[in-house]
Amino acid sequence: MVTIRLTRRGARNQPYYHVVVTDHRKRQGGKSLELVGFFNPVARKNETKVRLDLARIEHWVSKGAQQSERVVQLVKDYRKQAVAAAA
Repeated sequence: MVTIRLTRRGARNQPYYHVVVTDHRKRQGGKSLELVGFFNPVARKNETKVRLDLARIEHWVSKGAQQSERVVQLVKDYRKQAVAAAA
């Protein structure tokens, strides 16, 4: 099964996450199929907090990929943010 999940990067006390598409049997930091975005929970004022490639995420979900709970929430918030920015 293919999953869309977060993989942690960054230094101690400075977490940074990549949103990746990977086989669910692989380790968290292991090789992934595709990088579809990033999430920076400690972003400062002018730094980007979340960037996702929604088209690629939808593509993988249509192929049967499962999203982790956190990724589902990030995608939902990112879509709301995109709609608000467009208006």
